Amino acid sequence: MCGIVGYIGFQGANDVLLDGLHRLEYRGYDSSGTAVLTDEGSICVTKAVGRIRELESVIDNCPSDSKVGIGHTRWATHGPANEANAHPHGLNHSQVVHNGIIENYVQIKGALDPPFLS
Repeated sequence: MCGIVGYIGFQGANDVLLDGLHRLEYRGYDSSGTAVLTDEGSICVTKAVGRIRELESVIDNCPSDSKVGIGHTRWATHGPANEANAHPHGLNHSQVVHNGIIENYVQIKGALDPPFLS
């Protein structure tokens, strides 16, 4: 089972996302992650295996003043619990979180711009 939290607003996104992810702790999970949009237009991603406190220890690597972000908790049903499998997934220009297995991911990747395919 997974949990997804998104935020667009006036507060610091990191704090809002962490609060939302803490509220989802009862659902069970093995990893978590966030992606926030920086003032420069890049995306800062943090991921951690384990409880949300593990994510809290690395989220300070991202700007605390970001106002846009997405967070995810993962319960491994496909693939091991590790940072590579933790969400968000993507490259610098786009990040995705989802619940479940996306079986047509090859077709979706093909529809996105070429940098995503590298």
